Amino acid sequence: MKKILFSLGLLAVAAGVISAKSDKDPVIMTVNGRPVNKSEFEYLYNKNAGQQIEHQTLDEYVDMFVNYKLKVADALANHYDTTSSFQTELSQYRAELAAPYMLDKEAEKELMDEAYNHYKRLVNVSHIMLQAAAPEDPKAVALADSIRTEILAGRLDWADAAARFSIDRGTSQRGGNMGWLVSGRYPAAFEDAAYSTAVGEISQPVFSGYGYHIVKVNAEKPNPGEVKARHILKLTARKSPEEAAKAKQQIDSIYEVLMTGADFGDVARRESEDPGSKANGGELDWFGAGMMVAPFDSAAFTLPEGEISRPVETAYGWHIIEVTGHRPMKSREEMDDQLRNILNSSEKGNIPARKYLETMKVKYNSHLLEDNLDKLQQTIAESANGYDSTMIATLKQSDMPVAVVAGEEIALREVMPMVAITASKDARNARNLISQSATRLMENRTRQKAQVDLADTNAEYRNLINEYTDGILLFNISQDKVWQKAANDRHGLEKYFEGHRQEYTFDEPRFKAYIVFTTSDSLENEVKNYLAGVDTKTIDPTTFPTSLRDKFGKHVRVERVIAKKGENPITDYLAFGGSKPDNKALTWTNYFAFNGQIIDQPVEVDDVRSRVISDYQNALEKEWIDELHAKYPVKIDKKVLKQVKEAKVD
Repeated sequence: MKKILFSLGLLAVAAGVISAKSDKDPVIMTVNGRPVNKSEFEYLYNKNAGQQIEHQTLDEYVDMFVNYKLKVADALANHYDTTSSFQTELSQYRAELAAPYMLDKEAEKELMDEAYNHYKRLVNVSHIMLQAAAPEDPKAVALADSIRTEILAGRLDWADAAARFSIDRGTSQRGGNMGWLVSGRYPAAFEDAAYSTAVGEISQPVFSGYGYHIVKVNAEKPNPGEVKARHILKLTARKSPEEAAKAKQQIDSIYEVLMTGADFGDVARRESEDPGSKANGGELDWFGAGMMVAPFDSAAFTLPEGEISRPVETAYGWHIIEVTGHRPMKSREEMDDQLRNILNSSEKGNIPARKYLETMKVKYNSHLLEDNLDKLQQTIAESANGYDSTMIATLKQSDMPVAVVAGEEIALREVMPMVAITASKDARNARNLISQSATRLMENRTRQKAQVDLADTNAEYRNLINEYTDGILLFNISQDKVWQKAANDRHGLEKYFEGHRQEYTFDEPRFKAYIVFTTSDSLENEVKNYLAGVDTKTIDPTTFPTSLRDKFGKHVRVERVIAKKGENPITDYLAFGGSKPDNKALTWTNYFAFNGQIIDQPVEVDDVRSRVISDYQNALEKEWIDELHAKYPVKIDKKVLKQVKEAKVD
């Protein structure tokens, strides 16, 4: 969202978002006939106040706000809001900004509460995982049911079943045991089975998307919260037995040193082989149960604060752990953002949006026209060639309505571009394809309708949309009127520089030149010979570097420099008597100065180009604002402004 947050920004007149004047939300001002409501003004005033380093009075803000609104009014008058690029960008932002508001909040809360209730306890589970491509895979379903039945009947041992049937190689040889589960890290169906099955019981088979699982709950306990720790690691993973034995000897020696009182952090920085924590004295972030590899995890949570563990072996190597802090599990309120993020990244994340959409479909009476779809199916069935290319071409031209949203019909020709092109004699199959696409389009139109109406019912969203709308308009017109105009107007820059030459000075002399880099002595001489015939008065500094590279190829590079003594080792060497930089390892082994001279003060605009551009932009901005004040009327309701002032303390 690159262009938008100018700290002022609202009034989406281009998007048709204009609030009517009312006693509750009166119009505080109009700019070129466009109203700005009090709530809208206060929203941006408060936002701007929170971003200011130095306090700004309300009167000062009003002046700045009016200038901002005048620029937006100019963008609208010049039809910036009608361009396809503006419409596309605003449409993208509208959908993105609307998403958090287009949710069934009750459904979202229930799912977040469910996730928190899972977090409050840990479950130790084992599972048997069976290969299955889809939930309706009959062989997988039959095998899962059979295995579960045999285990419950006592005719099959759980551990034997895991070893024989489970495709999870990481757990199959240890009875399928997965250790302690942490909520939010597994597929929703699997997690639900783990948390809804009683200790000692075995779940019904569940499909997770990866396969079928039979879940056994071995134990449960309250979530112990989080631990802060530091560790020292000696790696054994992917090492020979001899190297692993050496690592064990080293970790034992380190433990003895720590027991004599050595500083843990100093030892970790010298000895640990964990690149992520070594430089920080072995320090780890706070972590919850189940977030670390199992033996490390259990050791950390059983250690009292300040105590150092004996060496602990994991799949990575040998660890010595010192616990530096314990803290209880966060409250539901403290975990609100975390739970929402977990929900949004899970399979259940689309449930609140889906329920909201279903509510909107009822509100706008969005539905398929089944009678017309029946007629369409009959037409296809009666066609000699069925749903072939000729039929498809005909349907793409059809105005027959197939769906309705808020009383507006959706024609078949609008749906057909979304339908998968699959020729078929089966009219029922063709109808299903068209019906699926019609449903998608109907739901998209429903969402779009809801987005537009949301601005009328939700002030927070309305303010955001207004802000983003004006932000896009302001950015685009400012580019044309000020920023790019100043950067590209060479004549204007030169004229401004000449008129303000006395404002641009150097505190000490500069060396001004083109530094020409080459990759060999022969190429350097060739370039020098060519430049000897160039009239320096005709050189355009904006094109000269590129033109020289075009002539001599990629082995020549040109930089325009202007630097005082001590700023650049190359210019120090070429102009100020410095020693030659050591550049033997560089590609550009040769370089020389072309058209170089030492100047006491700026000679031309390019000597202080960035400063002149900035000042010229400011001049263009002031000139533009003066024009806008003369061009567009501004009316401020002083009574409403007084209400705002009385509610604020300047």
